Amino acid sequence: MEHSNHTRVTEFIMQGLFDHPHHQGLFFGLFLCLYTAVVMGNSLIIVVIFIHPPLHTPMYFFIANLALIDILCTSSVVPKMLENLMQEKKTISFGGCITQLFVFTSSMTTEVLLLTVMSYDRYVAICHPLHYVKLMSREICIPLAVSAWAVGTINSFVNILLVLRLDFCGPNLIQHFFCEFPTIVSLSCSSTYLNEIMIFMADIFLAMGNFLLTIMSYSFIIITILKIQSSKGKQRAFSTCSSHLLVVTLYYSTIIYTYIQPTSSNSLDKNKMVAIMYTLVTPTLNPVIYSLRNKEVKVAMKRIFPFITKS
Repeated sequence: MEHSNHTRVTEFIMQGLFDHPHHQGLFFGLFLCLYTAVVMGNSLIIVVIFIHPPLHTPMYFFIANLALIDILCTSSVVPKMLENLMQEKKTISFGGCITQLFVFTSSMTTEVLLLTVMSYDRYVAICHPLHYVKLMSREICIPLAVSAWAVGTINSFVNILLVLRLDFCGPNLIQHFFCEFPTIVSLSCSSTYLNEIMIFMADIFLAMGNFLLTIMSYSFIIITILKIQSSKGKQRAFSTCSSHLLVVTLYYSTIIYTYIQPTSSNSLDKNKMVAIMYTLVTPTLNPVIYSLRNKEVKVAMKRIFPFITKS
């Protein structure tokens, strides 16, 4: 009569990225270079913002948080992916999968929230410039950042607890190169109704909710910019939010593309490529976008690391 709710599966088998073993070494080198670029590029952004006082503003405070999130998100997936690329049997332990789930999901959720907060920051800067200092004071920015991290962590933690109550009796093949909640939940041999409800609620309230808030902020920003009479004024106003808008577009376009496709073997292969975009390529491009399109960051880098920018 005793109900067994223990986990029988001790490890999962990853389907991996590619079916051609002779390409593994080439992709290992490519992804290792991209991962190194993610860690070094985002770390450089954090260091520059931290030690250069003129960059101690709300916008760059949130950029530093975003850079840290990019490092965490990529580091939760890529090292194990690189390890599996060089192995014939691509596996991950149950504990390793749970850890990857927690770090990856909390990072992705926190990033969505931070992008929304950053869009609000740009909205205040352009639509209410006279009230910017008051509305985006230190006393407001720090709680906003802490809240984003807290909500991301709590959301991931709750979903992890719901996964730990499931039974996994087999099969244990993950049709991806890393652990995601939908793929793991689909492998359970017990009822996953509550898990699916929580994942659906997270998608609606966190993903869609923040996407709509970001769209709303930029709608007001565009309306305000269009009302500016001079072309120089319009250009100056747009330049203050162009970097963030580019990052938001890059991020949401890959996410939306992943989730609007119908499920098929073809789309699963495409989803892997898109997952590479938002776990590796986008975090690589973010510091490049913020450093190349922001004069303040370029000036800071020239002063702090003059040998980097010398031609």
